[in-house]
Amino acid sequence: MKTRKIVSGILTLTLLGASLVACGNNNNNAGSSPSASSGASSSASASAPSSSSKTELVMNYRADPPALDVSIAESAASFTILGAISEGLYRLDKDLQPQPALADGMPTISEDGLVYTIKLKSGLTWANGDPLTAKDFVYSFKRTVDPRTKATYGFMVAWVKGGNDVLAAKDDAAIKAAQDKMGVVAKDDTTLEITLDHPIPFFTAQLAFLNFYPQNEKFVSAQGDKSGADADKVLGAGPFKLTKWDHEQQLVLEKNDKYWDAANVKLTKVTLNIVKDTATGLNLYETGATDYADVKGDQMLAYDGKPDLQMKKELVTGYLNFQATKVPAFANVKVRQAFTMAIDRAGVANLVLKNGSVPSTGFVPAGNQDGNGKDFRTVVGDTEAAFDAAKAKQLLAEGLAESGATLPKLSIIGDDTETGKKMLEYLVSQWKTNLGVDVTTEPLPHANRLDRELSKNYQIVSSLWGADYNDPMTWLDMFLTGGSFNTQDWSNAEYDKLVKAAQLETDNAKRADEMAQAEKILLSEAAVTPLYFRSSPFVINPKLKDLILPPYGPDFELKWAHFEG
Repeated sequence: MKTRKIVSGILTLTLLGASLVACGNNNNNAGSSPSASSGASSSASASAPSSSSKTELVMNYRADPPALDVSIAESAASFTILGAISEGLYRLDKDLQPQPALADGMPTISEDGLVYTIKLKSGLTWANGDPLTAKDFVYSFKRTVDPRTKATYGFMVAWVKGGNDVLAAKDDAAIKAAQDKMGVVAKDDTTLEITLDHPIPFFTAQLAFLNFYPQNEKFVSAQGDKSGADADKVLGAGPFKLTKWDHEQQLVLEKNDKYWDAANVKLTKVTLNIVKDTATGLNLYETGATDYADVKGDQMLAYDGKPDLQMKKELVTGYLNFQATKVPAFANVKVRQAFTMAIDRAGVANLVLKNGSVPSTGFVPAGNQDGNGKDFRTVVGDTEAAFDAAKAKQLLAEGLAESGATLPKLSIIGDDTETGKKMLEYLVSQWKTNLGVDVTTEPLPHANRLDRELSKNYQIVSSLWGADYNDPMTWLDMFLTGGSFNTQDWSNAEYDKLVKAAQLETDNAKRADEMAQAEKILLSEAAVTPLYFRSSPFVINPKLKDLILPPYGPDFELKWAHFEG
């Protein structure tokens, strides 16, 4: 999901990302097809909603998105909706390969891998009819790295040369001076030149990531601090437009007739109903009121062997963070290890989730590549401490004695979905049983939980992270000292050194080893407490075709979805 992957909550959906592998396809009309792959649904439901279902799709969705603003979006829900109503230079297809979207073709890349020259399609417009030009990308990039924007994902756009100088600027004049030197230039209305700080082999695919989308300066400026807060404060240039947003209830997307590839968008309307209880959602599905619902446990049994049931394998890890500034005891490694080892992760997967997810064996999930052509988990192995209640209790006593700290009255925040609540209840029971520590639960709406987490206003948080791209760096750079996703305030100089070296390393084998060493430090210090690697089962109307459910990236891709029959 940093988003990264950021941070998504218990059974919210994964962060939007991009494929690591760049695509050499120069088909400028790639928008007409999702491409062939097992990543799309060819399935799903016992019944379609109504006679209008040929062009109208109804879906259950587990989380109301926070602000739908390209610069400040940081949750999977925001990334997914923005991916439907807006678009970048490239859009990932079914095979997670970048296909030209607003770009007219693949980029021309300098021999040193630093300069990307990209031609835009001619005649592009925003959904309100305004012309869309290369200047809209320049404005977007500079706004995202502007420290006044407080963009959680600013670090990613700062891959562009000079971006980090903008992030570090201390006053208005310094910000403007740094932005003027930034490596993003509109050569003319349809030519964009991007210069990177260092070569990034997967940058073409990463240009499909939400924070590299364009923004309409006139529109965004007019919204002020309400940008992205409501349907009338959101403007995109994608396949759909947001026409209704009843917070915590429903979002309605309608086809954008001004979209450059509107002829190949078959759905005229998508209604997303916020449904947090799977039993309620399944009932809606079985009565024909929705085409798409998530299920779990025994609910899957009734659909075993039927085309409705689709299992989405994901690069998503559910985990905990312990805030060390608010709770000084959590600054002690033994205390963190104690809370980690007191949790039976098998129970998380088998008793709470019951959806095909498996106990975690590290932070980087199984299936994630290591940057050197191999599976990271296969190469690195199990880096997470095993469940050991007796050892956990011993470590807690030792850690509290060493630190001289005491545990205050503790609480854990998480999402208020049905499964999110059950997760919190399971965790506090584990700590009570295995450590003798009382922790209260505080389930919150997704947007509220995310805000509390990113503002470090918590003691313990139950969260999720989904890959932004298929490389270990999407998991590891979030915990650099002072990083926007390092909400637990952990710091380790050797970890920082390894991750920063890997960011610049061009030898793939050496880079992979540096990242492997970094994860071992992360887990040995219990800087983060992984719980499970997620899979998500859904029931989907079998007549719905080409709804892409990628293992990472958006929760789903709507552009090519259509009904047959």
